[in-house]
Amino acid sequence: MMQEEYQANVIEAEVQKFWHEHECFKVIEDLNKEKFYCLSMFPYPSGTLHVGHVRNYVLGDVIARYQRMLGKNVLHPIGWDAFGLPAENAALKHGVAPADWTYRNIDHMRTQFKQLGLSFDWSREITTCKPDYYRWEQWFFIQLLKKALVYKKNSVVNWDPVDQTVLANEQVINGRGWRSGALIERKEIPQWFLKITAYADELLNSLESLEGWPEEVKAMQRHWIGRSPGLAIQFLINDPQLTSIEIFTTRPDTLFGASFLAISPQHPLARYAAEHNPQVQKFIDSYQHVPVSEAASATLEKQGIASGITALHPMTREALPIWIANFVKTDYGCGAIMGVPAHDERDFEFAIKYQLPILPVIESLNKKPHDYHQGPLVTSGQLINSGPFTGLTSEKASTAISELLIKHELATPKTHYRLRDWGISRQRYWGTPIPIIYCNDCGAVPVPEKDLPVILPESVQLSGVGSPLKAMPEFYQTTCPQCKQAATRETDTFDTFVESSWYYARFACPTQDKAMLDDRAKYWTPVDHYVGGIEHAVLHLLYARFFHKALRDIELLNSNEPFTRLLTQGMVLKDGAKMSKSKGNTVDPEALIKKYGSDTLRLFSLFAAPPEQSLEWSDAGVEGAYRFLKRLWAFVYTHTWLHELNEACETNLVHPIDWARTPIEERNLRRQIYEILQLAKHDYERQQFNTVIAGCMKLLNLLQAAGQSLHSPSETSHQSLKQLLQEGLSILLRLLAPIVPHITHTLWQALQFKGLIIKATWPKVAADALTMEEIEWVVQINGKLRARLSLATHSDEETIKTAVLNNPHIKRYTENQAIKKIIVVPKKLVNIVI
Repeated sequence: MMQEEYQANVIEAEVQKFWHEHECFKVIEDLNKEKFYCLSMFPYPSGTLHVGHVRNYVLGDVIARYQRMLGKNVLHPIGWDAFGLPAENAALKHGVAPADWTYRNIDHMRTQFKQLGLSFDWSREITTCKPDYYRWEQWFFIQLLKKALVYKKNSVVNWDPVDQTVLANEQVINGRGWRSGALIERKEIPQWFLKITAYADELLNSLESLEGWPEEVKAMQRHWIGRSPGLAIQFLINDPQLTSIEIFTTRPDTLFGASFLAISPQHPLARYAAEHNPQVQKFIDSYQHVPVSEAASATLEKQGIASGITALHPMTREALPIWIANFVKTDYGCGAIMGVPAHDERDFEFAIKYQLPILPVIESLNKKPHDYHQGPLVTSGQLINSGPFTGLTSEKASTAISELLIKHELATPKTHYRLRDWGISRQRYWGTPIPIIYCNDCGAVPVPEKDLPVILPESVQLSGVGSPLKAMPEFYQTTCPQCKQAATRETDTFDTFVESSWYYARFACPTQDKAMLDDRAKYWTPVDHYVGGIEHAVLHLLYARFFHKALRDIELLNSNEPFTRLLTQGMVLKDGAKMSKSKGNTVDPEALIKKYGSDTLRLFSLFAAPPEQSLEWSDAGVEGAYRFLKRLWAFVYTHTWLHELNEACETNLVHPIDWARTPIEERNLRRQIYEILQLAKHDYERQQFNTVIAGCMKLLNLLQAAGQSLHSPSETSHQSLKQLLQEGLSILLRLLAPIVPHITHTLWQALQFKGLIIKATWPKVAADALTMEEIEWVVQINGKLRARLSLATHSDEETIKTAVLNNPHIKRYTENQAIKKIIVVPKKLVNIVI
């Protein structure tokens, strides 16, 4: 029996219990149905959901539910990105083990997800800090090692000398460790790397195939990969103990404008200069306290020191000073550049500071004068002051200069990438152990596959100084798998991006204990629709794309890209600012669900803004969403008698209605119902759920107005209107079902529609309903609105003019007036000029 009042919490608890008991969203592979894999980026188990989470996961849920209504076999899983530094920080703060904190948070957030009515297949739940998951990424690491896609080398990191640990870039605040406050140091330590650069060209080129990705995201990935075709040029050095220095440039056309060379503080030549000059050594030492991040380097004040060494220009044979500069990257190009101040912003800034020559060698093609001492001309153009190349365009000069240098073995063509190999070593505890054993005789040896997983001990006490694994002989003491002598385990753990780079594939076969993936992964991947924040547009997506291609190459997957379509949703704002705990402007979803129900929260989060735009939080908007659901409930409550019509339809006791013979008002209502349905299908496909909801609100208004003309359910003269109300409600509930699944489930049953609404198919448009019999014309006199007039669709122009002039409202204005002309805009407007 349907309750008169809309009691959201009561019905939502009942519906969620029904879904759970009947495993409504559990899915298996079915080759007879079109598959659809919908995935939202899985969460870090921080403890509580915020409304930003709600928006992300509700968007994914609506997409998944809609695709089920289209008859597809839908996979919609969830899991937990459970490793990471925040758990260690919380463990230090609260005096608990990271594992305890993590598992407790997962339990709480799982309950919150279920309260939101998300249609996850919980049988596929993944927790990345569990051995049955990370065992396989350890296995995959070993396969990559076999394929020479893993190596170890020294790398510069942010080192906190007090906490004795490596810090991530975001943990360095004003040059100091976030926790200890110690001045951080640049320190070279051995690190494991994945050779993502081996896939640089494919990662870049295959972006073109990702038609379902936002252009903004693809542009960010292109920039991050940063392919730069150029030239490596040899400059001979004026020092008997040295031979030459190699620089990399993408602008050979500016070669004659080089007035100095600059090298990074880590360049071998810089170390050589420091041996002979204490001031150079002091400069290099000062650089040790500069964070290693690219963002920090970009904002640094340009600083340098002359090395005291010069190099010969390969064309002019002039001596150019070699400077050591803090803006030159060790890991890009050759760690050395030629300084062309007249045509490069960075070089110009450096030259002005240290009073180095500015030599213009390019002028604009339109010969427009440029003051090179006020700023550089960075565009291409026509060469000047460039010897035999003067007068050539930049493009032709680059080719000619390159060919000449290559011919005389002074240069080689090279392509460099901004993309660096992926350093995956983390000198922290809460992560996947790297499966390597160090032996004094055999070196670095992978753990035998039969001995995987290398299990991370979970019962630990953190001190805040270094990783506890280094103080656990029971963990690191072992024997070499090759020579059987005493050996030690690697105590570094994987970067947590490793776990999130392949989880989407593991969802296809989460209980598989004999292999990383099986053929089910080939069935489900690629993900058809991926939902997540723009903040993951570069690293996470790039690493996942790399993993996918590597998994393809060892034949565990059979596609080229992991995610076919990508939706990057906007942020949730309050008072114009992004919600955050530090700002104290967060909104608790649990309190909202308790007060209004999760359907209200879902409805508001989708109605307030299109998915890709930021959503401004509004308490009034939440109230408005709640009022709409109460109005829907009340309308169905007063029309539950329609279930008798549903039963009659099921038993074929209702005769088909000849809609051509029904009143014009009913035919117009039917047309409007199906116009809303047609537009809703279009909006679901383009994921403009806010306009879907607007259409549903309009449809409810139409049905309410029509329902008021029925004086009693027993009236037999309104059989067609009753059927129209039934038809309209069937469509309305199905349009709303992906968005507000609890209330629609309940109302569908109250009206005794067939089956469950989650099993219902998407409604079909009745083509005959969309035929317009009449058109409403706007009638103006001298451009001012004077009347609206409904006329038959196929009325000719003379009929229209006659009807307009005979209209009583129009006659009032045209009587005793000379009509100069009548303008008819087809199917829209009539304007009488007097």
